[in-house]
Amino acid sequence: MNLSEKTTENVEYMIEQIKEKLKVLNLGAIKPSHFDEEMYEELKEIYDMVMRKPSFSPNEMQALVEELGNLRKNK
Repeated sequence: MNLSEKTTENVEYMIEQIKEKLKVLNLGAIKPSHFDEEMYEELKEIYDMVMRKPSFSPNEMQALVEELGNLRKNK
C-alpha cells in the first residue's frame, strides 16, 4: 500500500490501523468517514507515530484520540 497518495482508501486504512493499535474500545467513535483527504498529511503523521511506538500510556492515548477528533470533518 502506497500511503504517500492522498486517497480515501489510504485514509480508511490508516484510521483502521490506528484504531487497532490503540485498541479503541468505542469503535464507532472513530470512523474513516469522519476524515477527508484535506487532513491527509496530519493524519499520516499521527499514523506514522502510532505505528512506530510499541505501546502508549493512557494519557498518550487520550491525546491521540483528541487530536484525531480535531482532524474530523466539520459536520
